[in-house]
Amino acid sequence: MNASTKTFALEPIEKASIDELRALQLQRMKWSLGHAYAHSPVYRAKFDAAGVHPDDLRTLADLAKFPFTTKHDLRDNYPFGMFAVPREQVVRVHASSGTTGKPTVVGYTRKDIDTWADVVARSIRASGARPGDMVHVSYGYGLFTGGLGAHYGAERLGLTVVPFGGGQTERQIQLIQDFKPDIIMVTPSYMLAICEQVEHMGLDPKALSLRIGIFGAEPWTNEMRHAIEQRAGIDAVDIYGLSEVMGPGVANECVETKDGPTIWEDHFYPEIIDPDTGAVLPDGEEGELVFTSLTKEALPIIRYRTRDLTRLLPGTARTMRRMQKITGRSDDMMIIRGVNVFPTQIEELILKRPELSPNYQCLLTREGPMDKLKVAVETAPGLDPMGIEARAAAKLLQHEIKIYVGSSVEIELKPEGGIERSVGKARRVVDLRKK
Repeated sequence: MNASTKTFALEPIEKASIDELRALQLQRMKWSLGHAYAHSPVYRAKFDAAGVHPDDLRTLADLAKFPFTTKHDLRDNYPFGMFAVPREQVVRVHASSGTTGKPTVVGYTRKDIDTWADVVARSIRASGARPGDMVHVSYGYGLFTGGLGAHYGAERLGLTVVPFGGGQTERQIQLIQDFKPDIIMVTPSYMLAICEQVEHMGLDPKALSLRIGIFGAEPWTNEMRHAIEQRAGIDAVDIYGLSEVMGPGVANECVETKDGPTIWEDHFYPEIIDPDTGAVLPDGEEGELVFTSLTKEALPIIRYRTRDLTRLLPGTARTMRRMQKITGRSDDMMIIRGVNVFPTQIEELILKRPELSPNYQCLLTREGPMDKLKVAVETAPGLDPMGIEARAAAKLLQHEIKIYVGSSVEIELKPEGGIERSVGKARRVVDLRKK
């Protein structure tokens, strides 16, 4: 049997019964709450203020009695105040960019790093990796969790890793041509930039060696998936994570179903809450995703509000529950004259128009007391933005946004290259309103 036909075996917990999974979750949740209370002064104070104790958790539903954790908690206790182990036991530190305030700092013990490598390896395997595959990592290395998270997971699975990082698109393409990797791990918006550059070089992205793309770090639609798959000739799967909970590898789609990321529930317990009231919602209802870590040592995270909007769905390819593809964040939501608008809603409509490219930005301005939204979008390669065909597509897009999203917008057509390219997370919303 050659490397292309061998497959990796699943871990027993991925196919365990729901009863076995829930029993393990309850055992680990009791440990995690107890660990946080005993070793994190911040959590001890939060639990005491809420009038709860780890012993109050007798069933998984009892988790609803415990207080939420938010990004503000991590910022208020910057840099290491949330840690539940002595700093000397922390073998690595990561941090967010801190563009909207102090960065959120997260720490890992040696066991945490092992757990993280395990769940990322599981994620890459679920994406369709085979023994002998080579992985080209285009996520950023450094304080951002993407690059090193993907790197350690691919090595844990026994794959060959090309640790490139972000940027230098032409150089990346050259190495992809030379090394012939099977898998690329990158943001979906940067994958589009790679495809675009390949085409500018007179090549067909489908002719590259890539078989699988594992895309995350930003919301992206199923329409974006189909566009990437058709353009690059690959399977495009969704990896989900956030540094406060662990990093990439909290959840991942299974390539055989591509029906939303499966949450690795033996390490991360999910809830969906009403973002306004905090009430826990039943599976199937849309709301804000909340996570409790079950095995983390350095930074246990209890009921962390992710701000990601989704719903929990029954497991399909695995026993564990799936979450619907993230299509927006409560803090990315634009409110235009009383209408809630998410960039992904607009992206979905843009991708239905062959005259337009997937490169777009939402520009927020204010005229008097009223907010105004302009959507700047590139035309397809070779199509004149001033031409009749392009203007007709813009008019139709404007109409569809009004009908399906409920907001009046202005459409600005730009030529190919008119929208800034991402080498990491795409900048979809530009707020030009005066503060």
